[in-house]
Amino acid sequence: MERSVIIAGFGGQGVILAGKILAQAGMDDGLEVTWLPSYGPEMRGGTANCTVVLSDEPVGSPIVDQPTGLIAMNRPSLDKFEAMLATDGVVVVNSSLVDRTADRDDVRATYLPFNDLAASAGNPRTINMVALGAYLKASGVVPLETAKRAMSRMLEESGKSKLIDVNCKAIEEGYNAA
Repeated sequence: MERSVIIAGFGGQGVILAGKILAQAGMDDGLEVTWLPSYGPEMRGGTANCTVVLSDEPVGSPIVDQPTGLIAMNRPSLDKFEAMLATDGVVVVNSSLVDRTADRDDVRATYLPFNDLAASAGNPRTINMVALGAYLKASGVVPLETAKRAMSRMLEESGKSKLIDVNCKAIEEGYNAA
């Protein structure tokens, strides 16, 4: 089994952190993992994406031509990466910011208002965790509880323990809504 996902959006939407958490959850689940971030020239407001590859065998390269998954946090991300997605791939789209559906009928698409779900979880900045939760449900790549533990540990280690509860709620919101 090898799964790869591109998580893409504007800088400041937490796409890099979501990728790091997914990669850590994969390692915690006994998978081989690569994580490759890519930033635009600006941080907040510029483009950002990362690629995560999870496999039960050693991963040959972090570069992926046909990812099996895409998390599109904004319209430019869907426009840029949709064509690359493998047949039968999973795309999770932030319908709060994306005003179109996927052009392809050979992928499994989920549309959720990440911004609204994050706000209902208690913090509008947790859209990345909503998106991650939705992707976990749509792909089944790692268990929800494994991802929540990885996220909690990473936030605690970075001195952000006070954000664990709201991020747990956000990841659950995305998972349950998908």
